[in-house]
Amino acid sequence: MKYTLVGYGKMGQQVAGIIESSDEHEVHTVLDVDAVITEESFAGSDVIIDFTVRDAFLANLPIMLASKVPVVVGTTGWDADMPMVRQQVAVAGASLMYSANFSLGVNIFLRTVREAARMIGPFDEFDIAFSEQHHTAKADFPSGTALKAAEMIVEVNSRKKTIVSQLPTEKMINPDELQVAAIRLGSVFGQHSAYINSEFDDIVISHTARNRRGFAGGAVQAGKWLAEKHVSQPGFYTMDDFLDEVFG
Repeated sequence: MKYTLVGYGKMGQQVAGIIESSDEHEVHTVLDVDAVITEESFAGSDVIIDFTVRDAFLANLPIMLASKVPVVVGTTGWDADMPMVRQQVAVAGASLMYSANFSLGVNIFLRTVREAARMIGPFDEFDIAFSEQHHTAKADFPSGTALKAAEMIVEVNSRKKTIVSQLPTEKMINPDELQVAAIRLGSVFGQHSAYINSEFDDIVISHTARNRRGFAGGAVQAGKWLAEKHVSQPGFYTMDDFLDEVFG
């Protein structure tokens, strides 16, 4: 498998390290911030992995899709543009997989949180909230992973209707609001927690990332899966699609 990396920041470097330590993968090309990107930039590649920033990703997307090389996107902050991106993928007949977090551990954590939120749904005595911590250089707030978790909770718990990430000082949380709190602290790689509370219990489900290699390794695995999927079923995919197939 030959990978082209778009973006060579901290995550891009971690992805390169995972690929270079494997006998079955290789880094074909690295396109960093100063690169002029054309369709020919991806010639000979099996997969593109994009860890850049929102504006760069959206600007480069038409070129990446036109190359017909499957694209794995770890860049966050463009959720509002999701319908437009999905349409571009469909029109181009291309393949793209997006995840706010490619860590297998995080995705197993998210599924655990979703199931817990579903199980407490029928019981009014249980409330639920979510929090995340990341390093001070992280651009989006709350994190894409936290927002993904919040969407999953609202989807399965009928008592939560809206997601609240910033509160006016005079306002209290309503029972149908799901609070998502964000902390920016030092060099924290990533900590996510779901808090379930009743008069009688406290249940905490947490995931702590020890380093970036988990995110990078998941992106490489997802790239291999997407390249195989693209042959017969091009389209827009997420980590849920990948894990659904793995888990059968």
